[in-house]
Amino acid sequence: MQILSASHAGAKFLNYLIIGGGGGGGWSGGGAGGFRCTIDASGGTPGTPETAPVLVFGVAYTVTIGGGGARAAAAFPMNAGSDGIASSIDALSSAGGGGGGGYKDGQENGRNGGSGGGAGRRDSDNGNGTAGTATAQQGFAGGATALVGSDAGNGGGGASAVGGSQVSSNVAGAGADGVFTTISGSNVQYAAGGGGAAGVTRGLGGSGGGGNGAQASGALAGTAGTVNTGSGGGGGYLNGALGGAGGSGVVIIDAGIVATSTTGSPTLSGTIYTFTGSGTITF
Repeated sequence: MQILSASHAGAKFLNYLIIGGGGGGGWSGGGAGGFRCTIDASGGTPGTPETAPVLVFGVAYTVTIGGGGARAAAAFPMNAGSDGIASSIDALSSAGGGGGGGYKDGQENGRNGGSGGGAGRRDSDNGNGTAGTATAQQGFAGGATALVGSDAGNGGGGASAVGGSQVSSNVAGAGADGVFTTISGSNVQYAAGGGGAAGVTRGLGGSGGGGNGAQASGALAGTAGTVNTGSGGGGGYLNGALGGAGGSGVVIIDAGIVATSTTGSPTLSGTIYTFTGSGTITF
């Protein structure tokens, strides 16, 4: 579907926020979904707003909301978390977040996404995997410190920063914070990374909806990324407490005018349409 039109005097512009679903926690935290915005800074580098396309009247724009990635099964050895699903307005797409790396040979690497999942750990030699990388201008990589014999995971990347790395062999890395935007009419933070799991001190999720990692001490379960923030889920601890799934994404559209029709039941505030489920919008 065409989303661009030649600019002309009196043209209306389609301002948007598009956030993909967050990655699920493995042993390390899941990465946030990609963050793209025309009103405030987008995720990643250089962190500047995108250019709003000219609105095309009479076109039904298709809005897709990506689901969060599933958490890894809490069994030893542990797989990586699943990736989140992309969200989009027609061809404008924000990638799903990368799943957090597991505790298992072949599953130790954080997965790539809008923001990357934190590096996990190999089972055979206690070495770490690599952090998941981010999609350009949508987010940041996961945390990646490799401590020999470590009992702590790394944090997932967020829209504002690289995920936190392990602080010590028993203290996990925190998830990176999300980014604020005022497109909804309020200043809201989205797309944070999930925290890594640990035996003693877990990593907390980043501000903006990231899930906390699990912690063996005290049998604390990991938590999911907050729904419709695109935030990553917290990591799980081996045979103990479970990790968390990634949070679903969201799309917000403001063309400065009321649409002629919508599907998918978006909420409306003035001229601002918030989609938490897939649908269409026509102006």
